[in-house]
Order: sequence, then C-alpha cells, then structure tokens
Amino acid sequence: MSVLKAVESTFTSAAIISSITSTIFIILLGFYLRRKGTFGENFGKVLTKVALSAAIPALAFNSFMQPMDGDAFRQGMGVLVWGIVIYILLIFVTPFLYQRYVKDEREVLAILTTFGSTTFFGIPIVGAVFGAKGVMYSSIFNIGYRIFLYSYAYIKMSGLKMEGKNIKKMFMNPIVIATFLGLFMWLGQHMVPQVTVHAVVNGVQTSQLTQVAFYRIDQTALWLYKPLTYLANLSSPLAWLAIGVTLGSISFKDAASDKTPWYYAFNKVVIVPLLNLVILYLLSVTGILPLSYVAVATIVVMMATPTASVASAYAISFDRQALMASNASLISTILAVVMMPVWIAVLEVINGLGIFH
Repeated sequence: MSVLKAVESTFTSAAIISSITSTIFIILLGFYLRRKGTFGENFGKVLTKVALSAAIPALAFNSFMQPMDGDAFRQGMGVLVWGIVIYILLIFVTPFLYQRYVKDEREVLAILTTFGSTTFFGIPIVGAVFGAKGVMYSSIFNIGYRIFLYSYAYIKMSGLKMEGKNIKKMFMNPIVIATFLGLFMWLGQHMVPQVTVHAVVNGVQTSQLTQVAFYRIDQTALWLYKPLTYLANLSSPLAWLAIGVTLGSISFKDAASDKTPWYYAFNKVVIVPLLNLVILYLLSVTGILPLSYVAVATIVVMMATPTASVASAYAISFDRQALMASNASLISTILAVVMMPVWIAVLEVINGLGIFH
C-alpha cells in the first residue's frame, strides 16, 4: 500500500476519527466545565481517584479475558521484556537531553521524561483505539514501568533508600493487583479445569459450544463480567474529563512563559515515543524482537503520554524543582492532547504500509 493510500485509509476510518474526536471533545468539556465553575477545584482529583481505584483496574482485568494462543503469548512476553528494557535505556539516555542544566534540574527533568502518565492518560486511549488486546498489552507493558517508578524514581527523587511503604504501594495498588491477577489467569487458562459453554460474542450468547477455563468470566459468568465491563467503560471518559478539569485549574500563562517546560514536553511527547518506534522497527526487521502492529502501537501511545502524576508528586513532596515539575506537567499534558491524534494517525499509516505484521 502506498503512503497516500495509507493516509487516505486512516483519515476515512470512522473508528479512528471518532476515537480521536472523543478524546479531544471530552477533554475540552472538562476544561470548559472547570472554567465555568460547574466543576469545583478538587473535582478532578475525585474523578482521578474513581478512575484509578475502580474503572482502570476493571479495564485492566477484563482485558485478559480472552483466549491465549502461541502468538498472543509471544507478543505478551515481548511487550513485557521491552517494558523493562526501555526504562533501563531511558534511565541512562534521558540525562543527556539536559546537559546544559544544573545537576538538580537535570536529574528531575530526566526522571519526568522517563516516566509518563501511562496508566491514567495512556490506557484509556489505547482501549478506545486498539480495544481489549491493546489494553492487555498496555497492562503488561506497565509492569516494568511500575517497578522502576516506585523504586528507581523514588530513590533518585527522595535521596533516600527504598522504604517498605513504597514497596507496599507498588504491590497493593488496585491496578497492579488487577493486572497481575488477570495476567496469571490469562497465562494459566489451559492448565485449569475446562468447562463447555455456549460461546459469548460481543456480550451475546450464541448456539456455538466452546471449551474455556472455568474462570473465563466473559464466557462463564456474564453476571460478573458485565458490571466490570460497565466500570471499565467509565475509564476513558473519567480520565479525559479529569485531564480537562486539571488543565482548566492551572494558569497556562505562567507555565508557558518558561522555555524549559516546552523543551521537556517536546522530548517527552515526541522524542521518547519516536525513539521507541525506531528501535522497535529495527528489532522487528532483524528478528530480535518481532512485535505485532497492535503491540508496537500500544507502546508508542503509552510513551507519548505527559508527566506521570507520581513523578510530579515526588518532585513536590521532596522539594525537587517543584514549580518546574508542575509547569512541565501542564505543558506536556497540553502537547500530548495535541500530539496524540498525530501519533495515532502516523501509527495507522504505518499499519497501512504493513511495516509490522
């Protein structure tokens, strides 16, 4: 397929265009309602808590309720490996982007560049564009992210040794619990008792019989799977509204007057995902780590996210360039909203060209 044909196919796809417009329109709605005063000062935090404690865990868990074949297993393990390798790589590479800054600024900017809002910003967009398989890959990818965010980033920002409370925070997070539970169930579904049921397709029971693991609730217990699906479907609108509310609560003028947040945001939202895309392409064509289009696209979207809220919280909590971190978070969020449709379009063009299998 030619580049022009791939571009035409992308921008005439109702599914892709509607995913992009949904993201932008709901973020703008949150921004408008916050500016208007309909949403109060702390409303964004409330939406965030609901999304992170209920909606996104349900989304992560449900994404693993699907059959596993050899290719799906290889893709999942490939995403897991890359999710660990890329953070090790970024930890060493990102400081070189900020050599002209003093040591404290350089360290903070490097950590903010390494860790993005993959859970809150990335997963809802991945789910809207790439469906359950994309969410599953994003949940697996986030395993490495959380390991380094709650260990390396904490130690580096605090200047302290790893504390027990942070290890507890890492493993007792509802999203982590849902991810590991779903992952283990997905990996072990052929090793547990099987039951014969009428296959459920798109939430509707058919006459076709199929054998599945007894805990595949999407097939064996719709009464449990359905409420989790309703919760999962809330993750995107809640996250997008909260992003809009956050943007509506901060002075853009103050943040925009400093060049550093803009330089950081460009690195975070453009350079980091581009680096991932280039390396994954080289690994794929050489056969070292051949990942599918959905897996690669999921990773690129996850890496094109703005500042991670936990990383910003570290900066504020430990008084490590708190103002710079706050401004960087705002500018990178705005740039991510602008760039995400561009990245999705680029990825769809790449898909049309058949670069990844």
